[in-house]
Amino acid sequence: MKLQGTMRINEAGHLEIGRVDTLDLVREFGTPLWVLDEEVFRENCRKLKEAFASAGDSQVLYAAKALCTKAICILVKEEGLGLDVVSGGELYTALAVDFPVEKIYFHGNNKTPEEIAMAVKNQVGVIVVDNFYEMELLNRICQREGREQKIILRISPGIEAHTHEYIKTGQIDSKFGFTLPTGQALEAVKRLKDFPFLIYAGLHCHIGSQIFEMESFAHTAEVMMAFVARIKKETGLETTELNLGGGLGIYYYEGDTPAPPEAWVQAVMPCVKQKAAEYGVPVPRVLVEPGRAIV
Repeated sequence: MKLQGTMRINEAGHLEIGRVDTLDLVREFGTPLWVLDEEVFRENCRKLKEAFASAGDSQVLYAAKALCTKAICILVKEEGLGLDVVSGGELYTALAVDFPVEKIYFHGNNKTPEEIAMAVKNQVGVIVVDNFYEMELLNRICQREGREQKIILRISPGIEAHTHEYIKTGQIDSKFGFTLPTGQALEAVKRLKDFPFLIYAGLHCHIGSQIFEMESFAHTAEVMMAFVARIKKETGLETTELNLGGGLGIYYYEGDTPAPPEAWVQAVMPCVKQKAAEYGVPVPRVLVEPGRAIV
């Protein structure tokens, strides 16, 4: 197995992580033991942030489900990334370290009323709406709290990325989001007029994890931009944010060949700009949500 980041075998034949002998860590903390190299974590944040920023209006969000602790949220905040949370527990952890609420995106296909209320009361920046029930519930809670809420709609675009069967989330039969090929996604957009406390900002999709072929990301961007144009044509709504999810593959086994952040950027950013020009719509801000690719 290839050693990653700052890992190396030292002169004593021991594994080192971040220039610390792991046997010393074991003596102090016992086993089992999880070790995180802060230097590598920060470097990964910076590489992704700088790569996307160099190509246009963008925001990298750290997917907290990969690992969510107070220390991690502090690192993410210090590196200037946004945060993607999927539960009340993750939201609580972020709030506990004063993470900027305007940069928190609250995901999840099974949010409880209490979790949604928690997000609204704390003025979380964006809630990613996953289904019609949640749309109605969120509007009701916002009305009760006397607050409007910025949202983006999670879309299942009907794309099957070349990844493991159990971590595909963009295909038609996915349990996540409004399905695009069946017309459900457009129906969701049109129904927003019935929910005055919800402010439409854009769209979200996530086609899976451990993706090594950048063509999958490029195709997703094309499909989503076509939908952006259709929304503008049929409803007049402008999509200001396009969240293309995460899924950038990392090294687990021999033969895994992760792409650098720049390859991900080149797969999606020029495509979004080209399609915006082609369809005559404004270029949306592009967001991505790497998790394991950072941690």
